[in-house]
Amino acid sequence: MPENTAPTPAPAPDPGPAPERGPGPEPGHAVEPAGPPPAVRAQLLATEHWSLLASRSTTQSEVLTRISMFLTLTSAGLLSLALVGQATGFTGLFPVFELSVLGFVTLVGVLTQVRVMNVGIEDLMYVIAMNRIRAGYLGLDPGLAPYLMSSPHDDRPGSEQTYFFFRNRRHASQFLGSSMVFIAAVNAALAGLLTAAVAGTLTAPAPVTVGLGALAAVAYLAVALVRSGRRYFGLWTRYSPSFPTRPED
Repeated sequence: MPENTAPTPAPAPDPGPAPERGPGPEPGHAVEPAGPPPAVRAQLLATEHWSLLASRSTTQSEVLTRISMFLTLTSAGLLSLALVGQATGFTGLFPVFELSVLGFVTLVGVLTQVRVMNVGIEDLMYVIAMNRIRAGYLGLDPGLAPYLMSSPHDDRPGSEQTYFFFRNRRHASQFLGSSMVFIAAVNAALAGLLTAAVAGTLTAPAPVTVGLGALAAVAYLAVALVRSGRRYFGLWTRYSPSFPTRPED
């Protein structure tokens, strides 16, 4: 072999046919990631469920405290009227004191009633939200349906089932026994007393004073019940459920 001559390199081995590959993503289209596993979805739903339960409990506790404060103020105001009336002989400045106390207590009662009504709507909102979460649970495991007493439907029949598990409930008893009707009845009595006090201060005859007080109480209670009913039923006319109750349910 002559000097300064480089050896010829050996040919590379044949790698064989290239493996087949699937079609790549089309240009302009991103690859969508896979969804979270069912366990993660269940955990997220459960977290939201507990958050709604905590908010609902806090709201109910707050409104019950407001009602208790209002009833305490009402009893203290009426007791003070009795004591001051006995001390002054229901003369002198007693009418001014009477109107001031009854007016203030009635104002607090109206504000408490507004809050009770708002809390009622908020509580309905929490119930509807938790019904939706139960629909998510059934989407993960439809076999859970026989174990749920509350409804997985976020419409009016679903909310009624969640509020009262047994279907043969009476709407009138549930409505008349509510906190809103209770506060409205107390405020109606206060409105009647305030109207009678005003009429008595204007030296109206006793039958007229009693009649005006009774009329004011009945009118206040009727207006309060009508307004609350219109607000409740009007809410359902504006709301579109995502998981309505099916005929077979």
